[in-house]
Amino acid sequence: MLPHGGTGPYAHPRTGRTLTDPARRPGETEDTVPADLTPDPARKHQAARDRWPSEDVDQVPQVPSTGPSIAPSMATSPAGRISAGQPGKSRDRDAFDNPPRSTQVWKPTGVRRKEALKALGLFQRATADQLWRMLRPTDRHDRITRDTLNALKKTGLTRVETRLESGHQLWVLTEKGHKEAKLLLPKNVRISALRKLEYDDEGQPVEADGYDEHAAAVTSTAAVLTGAGYGTPLSWQTEIGHRLPYGYTQYADLTMRAPDAGVPAMLLEVDRVTEPVDDLVAKLRRYTDWFELPAPKADVNKAQAARGAAVHDFRLWSRIYPPTGREGYVPVAFVFTGKTAAQRESRMRRLEQAARTYFAGEPYPGRGAGITAVDYHQAVPVVVAELERITADPAGAAGAVWRRLGREEWQTLPEALDNPDGDRLYAAQWKEARDRRAEREVAEREAKRPGCARCGAKFTDERWQQLRQSSWPGKWDDLCEACAQESVARAEAERAAQRPAENVAAGTAAEAQTSRARGLFRRRG
Repeated sequence: MLPHGGTGPYAHPRTGRTLTDPARRPGETEDTVPADLTPDPARKHQAARDRWPSEDVDQVPQVPSTGPSIAPSMATSPAGRISAGQPGKSRDRDAFDNPPRSTQVWKPTGVRRKEALKALGLFQRATADQLWRMLRPTDRHDRITRDTLNALKKTGLTRVETRLESGHQLWVLTEKGHKEAKLLLPKNVRISALRKLEYDDEGQPVEADGYDEHAAAVTSTAAVLTGAGYGTPLSWQTEIGHRLPYGYTQYADLTMRAPDAGVPAMLLEVDRVTEPVDDLVAKLRRYTDWFELPAPKADVNKAQAARGAAVHDFRLWSRIYPPTGREGYVPVAFVFTGKTAAQRESRMRRLEQAARTYFAGEPYPGRGAGITAVDYHQAVPVVVAELERITADPAGAAGAVWRRLGREEWQTLPEALDNPDGDRLYAAQWKEARDRRAEREVAEREAKRPGCARCGAKFTDERWQQLRQSSWPGKWDDLCEACAQESVARAEAERAAQRPAENVAAGTAAEAQTSRARGLFRRRG
């Protein structure tokens, strides 16, 4: 019920602003509308402070953050969305876009509380801006996310660990919140370690300083990808180890599973342009070594005889990660951030040159000329992206902000992971080669096909086959079937015409023989 008892626009009793009933706004739910539109009595006498940040609210300074670890709140917010703490803008009075706290009190729902607990359980530490982009990217601002964190703080489930140089407060779980998050997360999801509160010699809590810019960039990467529709916070896991037999374990900064977005699995490495390129190449080498590990109790002989996609049935990785739906191993993404755009571009080019052996694939062996398709079945699909490019694109991580190493164009992630020059091209080229070979064989066969010695017509397949299957040469083997039949008929007619004369001659000879026999008998008698 509105304070004035109606459901339409009304003037706020203290500020005089024209407001509408949020329950009547189309498409809004209890997660996105203010729970209470009445003024805060505790602040009624402090109207001048309405525009100041509340002490218990995570407010961002009124200038865009410039730290490379956090997406800037102003320059990179999608159209129509605004991070809390931005300078005021002239907007429609009915728009609930970062309203003053003294005017609007946002009600965090149980769903939002659980979302925040699970996300902090997965990523250990995050800012309200990151959680907003990750959990509720369709919200116009991060106010409800901040209020949710503050509500959890009041119940002892979260706390502010420190304030970053960018002005963002860094939130973590308390021991109580860590236990609660563990109960909410699925059993197969590993919860991050608890950030314990430390105290100084006087028993006062001290701010932690272990949160580096790399950890912030990792969380921001997961946030912008989740906000673009690549899975949910539960689609991510951090620091997953891939143990190798020579005593090394390769840890992935992030592992993503977003089958609904066309990416069943992907490993991500976040680089702030601080590691040597050789270290990035070494990571790809170790990932390749791990992908090639045989599965337990795999048949060695069958594994060696397998070709193409069948090879992966005998590999360890296929027991841990879902099928990729494409040729090759689980894709690996390098997300670069920091330094200048020129430095990031140079780094991507050097990585592309040095790591070609791991992502380039191989030509299909022994398939003849005209086959340019590439066999990617035992290659690592490697894509690169820039966090700055992602946050600047209107479509975010869903836009053409990914580049497959070995290609020049920027594409969407599914396009970059696709292999148009792989199996599909091979199937088309193989069919074309097969058709050309068949045409060539037909031409060669036609050139060898014999012709009739009489009429010159080519032998039919049946006539040719008949002569090749014959054990003895025939009188009319050099004739086509029609001419041979005609010759046979003519010979039969000639024989029929000669038969009466042959019969008379035979009768005359028989009578002469009989007469001679009788004469001989008389003489003897």
